Amino acid sequence: MHFTQERIDALDKHTRTHLINSLSGFKSANLIGTQDSQGLTNLSIVSSVIHLGANPPLVGMIVRPHTVPRHTFENILQTGCYTINQVNQSIYKQAHQTSARYDKDESEFALTGLTPEYLNNFTAPFVKESRLKYSVKFIEHQHLAVNGTELVIGEIIDVYVDEAALQSDGFLDLQAIDTVAITGLDSYHTSNKLMRLPYAKK
Repeated sequence: MHFTQERIDALDKHTRTHLINSLSGFKSANLIGTQDSQGLTNLSIVSSVIHLGANPPLVGMIVRPHTVPRHTFENILQTGCYTINQVNQSIYKQAHQTSARYDKDESEFALTGLTPEYLNNFTAPFVKESRLKYSVKFIEHQHLAVNGTELVIGEIIDVYVDEAALQSDGFLDLQAIDTVAITGLDSYHTSNKLMRLPYAKK
């Protein structure tokens, strides 16, 4: 099967969206926890979280164009903090439901049955049911003119992880805590580890 640029352009919107979103393969499933200055909480699933560096510990994520209300992005700009909570097998259906277009005064926590948790006096809420989560301090955002999206960059402050995942060298065995991955927009997957390979040298 060969999709030329012309053929891709000719696809209907939903088919093109599913095809292009699937090309990048397995992606991490994360819930972004925020609240505004009035204390209204928000929770949204994001599959675009990326590692940017270990020292300082930086993480990025892509936010869709701010042409309509984006409560997560607005809360991050307003408060300067957010949490990233990995999705596991026990909560993936509830996590997916957070992608619905709820109103500003409707908390996805309450509407999906997930539990907000506040740790170490951090302002933004964590997801109690998540087995790997971390607090993030907003650093900057880059507007991507090519498609209107926003690259949000933050510094990792505190990490909370189930001890079942932590290896002696700092490696996290995500399979041990039932972490799930996403392909496309709506397909969730478990993983089977092949093996860890040694550091590659010439």
